[in-house]
Amino acid sequence: MASLPIYDRNGKEVGQYEVDPSALAPRINRQLLHDVVVMYQANRRQGSARTKGRSDVEGSTKKLYRQKGTGNARVGNRRTNLRRGGGVAFAKRAKDWSYRLPRKAVQLATRMAVASRIQDNEVVLIDELKFEEPKTAEMAGILQAIGLAGKSVLIVVEQYDPIAYKSARNLQGAQILPESDLNALDVLRPRKVLATKAAMERFIERATAAAAVA
Repeated sequence: MASLPIYDRNGKEVGQYEVDPSALAPRINRQLLHDVVVMYQANRRQGSARTKGRSDVEGSTKKLYRQKGTGNARVGNRRTNLRRGGGVAFAKRAKDWSYRLPRKAVQLATRMAVASRIQDNEVVLIDELKFEEPKTAEMAGILQAIGLAGKSVLIVVEQYDPIAYKSARNLQGAQILPESDLNALDVLRPRKVLATKAAMERFIERATAAAAVA
């Protein structure tokens, strides 16, 4: 059983939240986490790199001069990669790097990622995170009060909040997500995870139900 501190906007500890990481994932499978993180990284690859090969450049396909008798080195057509303006020898082609692992494996990896961050005392809770209007300085002040200023941090809210999103998007190293969009890569990448109490409760509720079905 782990005890997570709950802070208010001023950095004052206002309570503790008890959570059992084993309820999210009985064990941490490092190989599964690695496979899922690599999958997410591969899916983010653009794959649009492309260079022109011999068949893509302009120029005649006729042999420049006969093979023997000229005193010159033998040569083919103008499109050869040995000549200026010719095609690339091993031309790059656009490629789709994306692939998918089984859905249950991906969901389990997300629960494992959160459980591992809880075990490592890298999850901090805040009682609420609401703004009247977008204020980057206000979000920065909250992170400063909690001791997360200057650190890469994932901010987790219960549901998508455009005002909170706009308040955090310009902070270097900060990312904000609703708890329904959590994935293993985004959970494991930053140094700290800051979640609202409601978001953590909602995630644990859904994760526990999914673990029971699995």
